[in-house]
Parts: sequence; structure tokens; C-alpha cells
Amino acid sequence: MTERRAAAQPTVFIDNERVRVTEWRFAPGAATGWHRHEFDYVVVPMADGRLKLVTEGGQESIAELKKGVPYFRNVGVEHDVINANDVEYAFVEIELKP
Repeated sequence: MTERRAAAQPTVFIDNERVRVTEWRFAPGAATGWHRHEFDYVVVPMADGRLKLVTEGGQESIAELKKGVPYFRNVGVEHDVINANDVEYAFVEIELKP
């Protein structure tokens, strides 16, 4: 049985022909839900913290993130992202449109 989790809360700040900039806020244990990235993207963590990443086949890993240290991923990533912290967590996602 799949565990039900609170949903992470997205706020879209910019969405035009070039980029989409979204702030994601997660209560402890909240998740994005399963999704596929349609564009290359950059994530900028707003605090130090940990996110659980669930990928195809249910494989789980923990990402240790540092405030302000961005990372890049290519189009096509499929996963669920879960706040593994005991406090609210947030990051800004910048999607790069072709």
C-alpha cells in the first residue's frame, strides 16, 4: 500500500517562453508526488537539509543539500521528492525551456 503524504506547495514566480521559476515548500514528510521533468532544471536550496528521492523501481536515496549551492539535472528525470527533515524545507527550481 502506498503511503499518503502531505503535498509540497509550489509557488510559481516566473513562467515565460524561456524559464519557469518555482519555489517549493515542504512541511516535514511532505512530497512533490511522482513526476517527470519536461525541461533541464537547476535547484537552489534555501537552507541546509535532506531530501529523500524515490526513483523508478522504488529505489530511495538521501540528498544532502547546502543552502545556496545549486545543482543541475537534465530533462527526463522521474522521481518523488520528500522532505526528510523535522522542519519545513524549501528550494527554488529554475526550469530551462528550449
